[in-house]
Amino acid sequence: MTATTEQSAWFTYNRFGMFIHWGVYALGARHEWLMNRERMSAEQYERYARHFDPDLFDAREWAAAAKAAGMKYVVLTTKHHDGFCLWDSDLTDYKVTTSPFGRDVVAEFVEAVRDAGLKVGFYHSLLDWHHPDFTIDGFHPQRDDPNAAAVNEERDLARYRDYLHGQVRELLTRYGRVDYLFFDFSYAVNHEPVVWGAKGAEDWASEQLLTMVRELQPGILVNDRLGIPGDLVTPEQYQPDSPLEVGGKPVLWEACQTLNGSWGYDRDNTDYKDVGMLVRMLIDGVAKGGNLLLNVGPNGRGAFDEHALESLDGIGEWMRLHSRSIYGAGRSSFTPPTDIRYTQRGDRLYAHLFAWPFETLHLPGLAEHVEYAQLLNDASELGMRVIDPNATAQNMSQGGQPAGTLTLTLPVRRPDVAVPVVELYLR
Repeated sequence: MTATTEQSAWFTYNRFGMFIHWGVYALGARHEWLMNRERMSAEQYERYARHFDPDLFDAREWAAAAKAAGMKYVVLTTKHHDGFCLWDSDLTDYKVTTSPFGRDVVAEFVEAVRDAGLKVGFYHSLLDWHHPDFTIDGFHPQRDDPNAAAVNEERDLARYRDYLHGQVRELLTRYGRVDYLFFDFSYAVNHEPVVWGAKGAEDWASEQLLTMVRELQPGILVNDRLGIPGDLVTPEQYQPDSPLEVGGKPVLWEACQTLNGSWGYDRDNTDYKDVGMLVRMLIDGVAKGGNLLLNVGPNGRGAFDEHALESLDGIGEWMRLHSRSIYGAGRSSFTPPTDIRYTQRGDRLYAHLFAWPFETLHLPGLAEHVEYAQLLNDASELGMRVIDPNATAQNMSQGGQPAGTLTLTLPVRRPDVAVPVVELYLR
C-alpha cells in the first residue's frame, strides 16, 4: 500500500525540506562515513561518544533556521550507520543520554519543529556497524578483517533485525505524530558497486517492518529504501533530467542534496554550492514534479557553521520574494525554452530565468494563454506583444518567431535576485 493523494498533499505542496545529519561523527569532522573509511573498530569509534557534549545545541534555533529558509519540513538522523542513537532507547546504552550531553535530542527536535509549524521527519539507518549482531559485509568497517568469516559465525542477524524493528517502534510511539520516515538503505539488489554480503529487504524483514510503521503511524510517508516500494523515490546527489516515473507512471519523488558533498560536518570540505545553484536545483526539481531535501550537518557543538547559515540565509531571501512559484506549484504542461524552468500553480505560470536575456523574452506557445505578465520579485508589469510570424527581422524590427509566441519586454538590468521569475497570469 502506498500513500494516497490526500496523505501526500502536504508533501507535494511544501516542496522544500531540511535534512539534518548529526551524530558523534561531527566530532571527527571528516564525513559521516569516517568509521567506514578509516576501518575503525566499534571500540576505537566509541571515543566520540565518550566526548559528545554539544553545548551549543538548540533545536529551536535549527527549526527557526529551516523556517527562515522557506523549508516546510525537517528530517533528523535518529541513528546513522555508526549505530549511535540520538534518543533514549531502551534497547541499547550506545545513545545520547549516556554521553556527557545526556539529553534526548529527538524529543527536543520534535517539540521545536512542531512548535515552529513544520512537519516532523525521521531518518533511520537500517545498517548498524556498532551492533554486535550486525554481520560484517563489504560496507562494514571491518570488511578487511581476515577473521570476518569467523566473527560472522558468532553473529545472529535475526537478533539485530529484532533490535531494528524494536527501535523503529520506539521512535514511532514516543513522540506523537511523525509525518515522514526516511529509511537508509538496502544494497542487496541492483546496487553499484556490488557489495559482498549485501543486505536487503529479506534481511530487514521489510514487509513486516513497513506494515508495523503504517499501523503505528497511519498516513505517514515512507521512502523507497527498504528494498520494497514505498510512497516516494529518493534520488541522491543528482538532479533527474526529467520527471520520475516507475512503470511509465509519474511517482512522488524527492531529491536529497548536500551543501558541499558531505552529509555530516566536514570541517575541511570547502566545495560549497553557491546560493544560485541551490535555488536552481530547487526550481528544477519542482518543475519536474519533485521536492528538494537539502542537508545541513551541524558541528560537534551542535551549531550550524557559517557556510550553512550563509546558504540558508541566501535561499531564504529568494524564497521570501518567490515562494509562490514553489509552494503548491509543480510541473506545467507548457514547454519552456532553453534556460527557463516552468512551474505552475492553478492559473499562474512561473518562468524561472536561469539566463537573463537582453530586453526580449520569447515564450513559444503562450500568445493566446496569457493575459498579464510581471516580475515576481517586485510585481512590476512587463510589456507583452505578439510578433507577426511572417515578419522579417530588419533594422529595429524583430521577426522570425513561430506562430503563437508571446514576447515580453524585460528591463536591461537583471533583478538582484538569485534567479529572476516572471509570473504569468493565464486566461
